[in-house]
Amino acid sequence: MALTATVFNFDIDLTDTDRGCYETLALRVAQHPSESDEYLIARVLAYCLEYAEGITFSSGVSSPDDPTISVRDLTGTIHLWVEIGLPEPARLHKASKAAQRVAVYTHKVPGQWLRQIAGERIHRAGAIDFFEFDRAFVAALVARLDRRMALSLSIADGHILVATGDDVLETDLARKSLTSAIT
Repeated sequence: MALTATVFNFDIDLTDTDRGCYETLALRVAQHPSESDEYLIARVLAYCLEYAEGITFSSGVSSPDDPTISVRDLTGTIHLWVEIGLPEPARLHKASKAAQRVAVYTHKVPGQWLRQIAGERIHRAGAIDFFEFDRAFVAALVARLDRRMALSLSIADGHILVATGDDVLETDLARKSLTSAIT
């Protein structure tokens, strides 16, 4: 018997003063059995940090060629392609050719991956945005993970503050280009 996805409901009050984005989001997010809790949290955070009209999660493992998160216009043109974790160089190459902007958000230690991709051919590698979540911050959110979560997420000057229940967690997130992260 195949394992089924676990559905999480996130009610998020998003305040992103860096981009002038103020939204109330009600997300139903399916977690595939092969997906770690850390990956799920990184995916939800990336969705919020990149929130724009037309943003969607991929269909998951049933659509392995699709971006994890994307923003498309009404014509289907991909304006944003988001990857979570440590994607293969060929996938980044494809993403950079297909989308106007590409971003990678990782919840893992990227050192070895960055050394591995340093010599790879990746289209417009210098234009790919790279973000590394603090692992302690992600772990703290995972410790509070529940099938139904309400949280407030605020972003100001690259500083992220997440309030859930009586707990407040915070971290900094700096945008780097993929090529600057490699060096």
